[in-house]
Amino acid sequence: MLGENHSIHHEFPDVHQKIDELANADPSFKALILEHDKLDKKIRGLEMRESPISDPEMERLKQDRIRLKDEVYHRLSHH
Repeated sequence: MLGENHSIHHEFPDVHQKIDELANADPSFKALILEHDKLDKKIRGLEMRESPISDPEMERLKQDRIRLKDEVYHRLSHH
């Protein structure tokens, strides 16, 4: 769905507190979340404005978002 929110807190609603605690304790984890959410906001903005961007470029952005989400998940499940 176009413009759907994929922020980290939205993607992992059952672990909001754990996300916040880990972000406060680990600056690199916080940076990872911020990078993911910034990219998500960019993608949603492009989708909502129907900004001119090539399909391959949009797919690259979405793949980057998935990679970041996977890293967040990995860090959450090993902490």
